[in-house]
Amino acid sequence: MLQGLGAQVTAVETDLATPGGLRELLAALDTRSVDALFANAGHGLGGAFLDQQPQQIQHVIDTNVSGTVALLHAIGNRMRTAGRGRILITGSIAGFEPGSYQAVYNATKAFVDSFALAVRDELKDSGVTVSCLMPGVTDTDFFERAGMLDTKLAAGRKMDPAEVARIGYDAMNRGEADVIAGWRNKLEVAMASLTSDERLAAKHAKVARPGSARQ
Repeated sequence: MLQGLGAQVTAVETDLATPGGLRELLAALDTRSVDALFANAGHGLGGAFLDQQPQQIQHVIDTNVSGTVALLHAIGNRMRTAGRGRILITGSIAGFEPGSYQAVYNATKAFVDSFALAVRDELKDSGVTVSCLMPGVTDTDFFERAGMLDTKLAAGRKMDPAEVARIGYDAMNRGEADVIAGWRNKLEVAMASLTSDERLAAKHAKVARPGSARQ
């Protein structure tokens, strides 16, 4: 579609959870400048923490945390040198609450939400802006990949991914610090700020526990 509009497009299929994947991306970029970076790579993992496989846990951390940090370090330095650029990082409202039966994912998103705003502050006088998009449950293949199709989270109401993307894109272009996609998600975050972490974890368990969609 973008090529049909006259844009030059180079597709790179790689694993940003690995140093080699980042090198492949940077090699394809070569010396071209970057005006906008959408740091959206990430995935989840459902089930009780001790029942998950260590390699699966590590891949979530490597994708959501290590890969995001490495990507921003590489591209952010290019932007800072150029004195311009916009970065949109996809965090999540999941970062606002302990995620029972999704513990590692929620913890990585808490990291990403915090990381994005810290880097934004460090770059505030550089000409580079960093924005953090924090969606909630969105209608993508996230739950299938995370093995969570039998949960209430997967069976419930979801936002249109195109709407979420538009909200994030517009926030990035305005240079906003962060944006929560959708009024329901904003309400959930507001309620989370008034609730103890222990109760939040118990609440999350009810919707993320395997088999909860049938209960």
